[in-house]
Amino acid sequence: MALVLDLLNRDPRPNAGNPKAQPAEVRHPEKQKRAENPVLRKPDWIRVKAPGSPKWAETKAIVKAEKLVTVCEEAGCPNIGECWEKKHATFMIMGDTCTRACAFCNVKTGVPQALDPEEPRKIAEAVTKLGLEHVVITSVDRDDLKDGGAEHFAQVIGAIRKMSPSTTIEILTPDFLRKPGALEVVVAAKPDVFNHNMETVPGKYLKVRPGARYFHSLRLLQRVKELDPTIFTKSGIMVGLGEERNEILQLMDDLRSADVDFMTIGQYLAPSRKHHAVIRFVTPDEFKSFETIAYAKGFLMVSSTPLTRSSHHAGEDFARLRANRAARLGQ
Repeated sequence: MALVLDLLNRDPRPNAGNPKAQPAEVRHPEKQKRAENPVLRKPDWIRVKAPGSPKWAETKAIVKAEKLVTVCEEAGCPNIGECWEKKHATFMIMGDTCTRACAFCNVKTGVPQALDPEEPRKIAEAVTKLGLEHVVITSVDRDDLKDGGAEHFAQVIGAIRKMSPSTTIEILTPDFLRKPGALEVVVAAKPDVFNHNMETVPGKYLKVRPGARYFHSLRLLQRVKELDPTIFTKSGIMVGLGEERNEILQLMDDLRSADVDFMTIGQYLAPSRKHHAVIRFVTPDEFKSFETIAYAKGFLMVSSTPLTRSSHHAGEDFARLRANRAARLGQ
């Protein structure tokens, strides 16, 4: 019986009693994980110039002085050098800690701090100092708040309108999941562009965006148009996560059914090995094909390139968006 118990309790791994003699995957499981999740080499078309120009430094100084959070920094956006060179920045409100943990996102997850009541004023002052003609305001997910942060969004929009009335405002919001009346509060503040990203095709939600629901996000965008048809709606996805081409085309149809005006498509870049792996790098020709198809489906504006991000060239795109609507209406 003692022999049987000894055999049952013995570690079946070879050389279990001698760590140095164990296989590498046993001694260093993190290395085994890296081998199973290799990092693909970035192709030439995805490379960008490192930031460092005087104007970039000036924008950085203003952001730092005002103690503001930007998604440009928090998400490690590859376009930060180009955008900050032009004094374009996307401000992230309600802190730097998200209540969700999406597999693609580099923003930290945890218990957020209380809202800063001075933040709307600080954002408006930064917009004025930078002389922004168009500003993008986004946020972390705040599922801990009763309204998901909707009233705070409205206050930021109001503060910018008061301090810099000529600045057009684009917001990139969370989904306000299960927060009755939240969307209505934000729409009533009348942003010029309401952006909510679908992020990926529905079949990838469980792994990529587990805290969200595909059809809720779709309905959110549709509801904006029902509440105020004058507001432009916008949504974006990442590609390279393992989605199929036909899934992307179906998503385009879903967005058009929700009367979305503007679609963005960009290459997914993994922030680290802990995030969802890049399955493949989509070629520039494929991005061009998606753009052609999306325009054929009726979008007013499409931005589809490897380096496209939600707020990349947002100001120039808004001017084109407005012109395209006027042309379609024959004005």
